[in-house]
Amino acid sequence: NVSLSDNRWHTLILAVSGQSFSLTVDCSIPKDVVVETPFPASLSVRRASFYLGNRRRRKGVFTGLLRQLVLLPGADATPRMCHAVNFKVATLSVPSVLQDVPAKPVSNEVLKYPYETDMKVTLGARPRCSKQEKVQFWFNASRRGLYLCNGSAWLSVLEVQHRLDYVEEYQNVVTNSETMGIEVFSIPKVGLFAAMANRVTPPGSAIYRWSEGKFMPYQNIPTHQAQSWKYFTIGKKIFLAVANFEQNERGEEFSVIYKWSRRKAKFLTYQRITTHSARDWEAFVIEGEAFLAVVNHREGNNHNIDSVIYRWNPRTGLFETNQTIPTSGAYDWEFFTIGPYSFLAVANTFNGTSTKIYSHIYIWLSGSFQLFQSILTFGAADWEVFHIGDRVFLAVANSHSYDSGMPAPSNFYAINSSIYELNITAQMFVKFQDLLTYSALDWEFFSVGDDSFLVVANSFDGFTFSVNSIIYRWQGYEGFVAAHQLPTVGCRDWEAFHTAEGSYLFYSSAKEPLSKVLKLKTT
Repeated sequence: NVSLSDNRWHTLILAVSGQSFSLTVDCSIPKDVVVETPFPASLSVRRASFYLGNRRRRKGVFTGLLRQLVLLPGADATPRMCHAVNFKVATLSVPSVLQDVPAKPVSNEVLKYPYETDMKVTLGARPRCSKQEKVQFWFNASRRGLYLCNGSAWLSVLEVQHRLDYVEEYQNVVTNSETMGIEVFSIPKVGLFAAMANRVTPPGSAIYRWSEGKFMPYQNIPTHQAQSWKYFTIGKKIFLAVANFEQNERGEEFSVIYKWSRRKAKFLTYQRITTHSARDWEAFVIEGEAFLAVVNHREGNNHNIDSVIYRWNPRTGLFETNQTIPTSGAYDWEFFTIGPYSFLAVANTFNGTSTKIYSHIYIWLSGSFQLFQSILTFGAADWEVFHIGDRVFLAVANSHSYDSGMPAPSNFYAINSSIYELNITAQMFVKFQDLLTYSALDWEFFSVGDDSFLVVANSFDGFTFSVNSIIYRWQGYEGFVAAHQLPTVGCRDWEAFHTAEGSYLFYSSAKEPLSKVLKLKTT
């Protein structure tokens, strides 16, 4: 449906290939149509008539002047026509490039053209991808990859798979104080950020923004021995929740949810929630409803207390208590889904006398979480769920082995952390592999090309906080095999992230005011 009745000259370019028809009017955005009946691949024109604009009728429909007609077999003329700065000049005569029609092939040689009609490919820097560019292609020469625009983002169609070669130090991030956790997140149309959970109350915790290939200070937020941050969205609203471990200067103990202000371009206080030595927040959605779960570590000297799951009330715009779950010195929540089922795993650390206690996995049934499976852990500090192909794994970071009623081990901190795999037949997670770790506090799963990796945060070996953290590579039947040793100091948390410049790992130190960004070098 193109209007041409305006007493002006127009240039129309029609490209036909199989079932695809593309019409470009005056070098505007092409209009693409896919029909059921393809254009014949081999069409005889002997003693045939060619009708232009009359819909198979000898008279009617088109009335006007036709100044020039160029038939170019096998190629799309759009990029050849639509390159002049002044388009009106291009309409005055046949461009010279169109006059250079390929010569007649010799014998059975096939004509080769640089641009086929059924594919539009853009070269150079990453172009815009919107509804107007939908179903168009972009070739990224630096990554040697072909990408398809789905109307909002570029999807990889064909890409050379990279392999991790080695890891190099990329940036030292000087922090306000020791950092207990990192949350890397991206705000659409704003940029990439990293929120640092800093231990010391004044000046609090800092948020950094990725700028010119580095994390730069962006905003400082007052916190009270912050342990972790959680970024999440509800509709168009953007939130960031901090888990505060200590009371404020007035003796009040609460954690805070902050909301992103588009006008001020920073996070502002939105809701305070009473917590007890909070360690972690987890945000998730079940059946269209938003939830936020907090891990309460202890209340005074009592480690056996309730952790709380809050439900978002769209009427009040606030989180309200939905369910409480008994926990023991808990450190971490991990939410995940398998098919139609939703799960929530808690890492129980200490019950007041022992770290050898059960951590639990809960399943959402009939509007609440119910116990699904219990797994014996040793000072569990983190759960990490990940998928490799159709297989589902759950890794626990065991921090130390202590029992007041048992003889002390030779080393409390050199202890196996375990990886469990979901057994569909048994409907439970079964142990897949043990890995020796040193007071492990975090696992982070990431991929490079077709390869899968796990990196562990080793924090203390019983003698020193200067301990190597390890990257393990997935080796199929062999399981995870140590691939790289990374020198760290009191490592507390790992975050993997990607930018246009490459892939990175970010680790926080709970023992010094310095965190590090490491770059993954690939081949």
